[in-house]
Amino acid sequence: MLTLDLTNAPRWHDLAPGVRVQLRPLTTALMVATRSDPAVEAVPEEASDEERAVAFAKALARRAVLAWDGIGDADGNPIDPSPEAIDALLDIWPVFEAFQLTYVSKGLLLEQEKNASALSPNGPSAGASATATPAKRRAKTARRG
Repeated sequence: MLTLDLTNAPRWHDLAPGVRVQLRPLTTALMVATRSDPAVEAVPEEASDEERAVAFAKALARRAVLAWDGIGDADGNPIDPSPEAIDALLDIWPVFEAFQLTYVSKGLLLEQEKNASALSPNGPSAGASATATPAKRRAKTARRG
């Protein structure tokens, strides 16, 4: 069952020990805006999937991050989120991975679920039978025949 959160309230996500970010809900509007972000559109066609993922994650985070705790400058002074700081945060591999797993992938899981479908009872998979048989069974059949 799909559960709807009608409050659409921001949530806190832990990205690393002592580091948490408050993020907007991952909505259709947020995803569409991120897809048309200039930084995402500027990724060259020949870029790898990984390069595209990083550009998309940073663009999404710049839109989604509302606040954070446990993040400071080089002197250890707390700083507020800014586009540059958000990009720098996601340049830290474990933080990037946590952002992808706790935030982005939850939205993509729904996308995958809707793409999964059962076999069609009257389509090409209807009445399909196995074409491969175990070796032992082939040997018995060959001896009989």
